[in-house]
Amino acid sequence: MAFQLHFGERDLLRVRFALSPLWETREAVRTLARPERHGYHLPWLRRVKDAAAGLDLRGLRLLMPQAGYSPDFFCPPPESPVVTFAEEIALVRSTPLDAAHRDLTLALAETPGAAESEAGRELLADPARAVREIAGLLEQVWQRLIEPDWPRLRALLEADIAYHSRRLAAVGFGQLLGELSPRLVWSDSALTVLGTRGDHDRVLGGRGLVLMPSVFTWPEIIGGHEPPWQPSVIYPARGIGGLWTPAADRTPDALARLLGRARADVLCALDEPAGTTALAHRLGLAPSSVSAHLSVLRDAGLLTSRRHAHQVLYERTPLGIALAVS
Repeated sequence: MAFQLHFGERDLLRVRFALSPLWETREAVRTLARPERHGYHLPWLRRVKDAAAGLDLRGLRLLMPQAGYSPDFFCPPPESPVVTFAEEIALVRSTPLDAAHRDLTLALAETPGAAESEAGRELLADPARAVREIAGLLEQVWQRLIEPDWPRLRALLEADIAYHSRRLAAVGFGQLLGELSPRLVWSDSALTVLGTRGDHDRVLGGRGLVLMPSVFTWPEIIGGHEPPWQPSVIYPARGIGGLWTPAADRTPDALARLLGRARADVLCALDEPAGTTALAHRLGLAPSSVSAHLSVLRDAGLLTSRRHAHQVLYERTPLGIALAVS
C-alpha cells in the first residue's frame, strides 16, 4: 500500500519546512494509546501519567483511528515555519461547519460502528458543538502534557529543520527524502510514501508540500491534508533517542572533571543544535549561566554558532563531538 504525490515544476518551488505545536499535541494523544510508540517516550509517559488520567480523551480518540483518516481541521498545516499553539487553536475554532461535518463523517467512517454510536451521532448532529469541544480538549492536552516541555520539543524540531534545510541545499530534494525516511521514495517526479493504508494518488497541482518533523509521530510517516489545505508529509524528527534523557546521565565523569560539571553537561546536551533558552530549560540552569558556558565552549573550538530564524543555534565541532562521546 502506498500514498503517491505527483509534482510539477511549481510544486518543487513550494516545498517548505514547518513545525506545529498543535500537531505534537494531537499526536501525543495518539501516543498515549499506542504501545508501539512508547519506546522513546517512556520517561515522558511516566511523568504525565496522572495528568493524562485526569483528561477524558474518548471524544478525541473516537476521531483518531488506529489507521486511516483523522480530521484535517484538528491540525491544519502551519502557514508559516513557526506558529504558536494559540494561533493554531484559534484556526481550529474558526473551522467552517460544513468542513467540520465532512471531516467528522470521514473520520467516523474509519471505525466500524462509530458513526452509529451515541457519541458519533452527537458529533454529526451538532458540528459547532463538536468543534468547540474538540478545541477545548486539545487545549487541555496542550496545557497539561505538552506546554511544560515545549521549549525542549521546539528546540529539537527546529534543529531538525535546520539540519535538513542544509541537506536539501547540499544533496537536493530527491536524496533528502530518502534521508528523512526509507519509506519516502522519489522517482519520476513523484513522491511515494510506502506502508500506508490503501493506495492513494494525488496531483499537487502547484500547491507544493509541507515537510514537518514530529517528536510523537515516530516510527510512522504520515501523509495527509485534503484540499484546501496544502499537502503535508510528517516524519520522525532526528535526535529523539536522547530527548528525555537527563543531561547528567549522558556526561562522562572524566569530561566533567576536565571542564566542570555544568559546562560538560552543556556540551553533552548538544546532540542536536539548540539555543540558549532550550538548553537552560533542559538542564535546569539559568539562561545567563548557559550563555556563559556556550561562549567559553565556542571560544575553545568545541562549538560553532549560527543564526536560525529568531535564535542562535549552537552545535558541536568535530573536536566537541570527540570529547562528548569519549
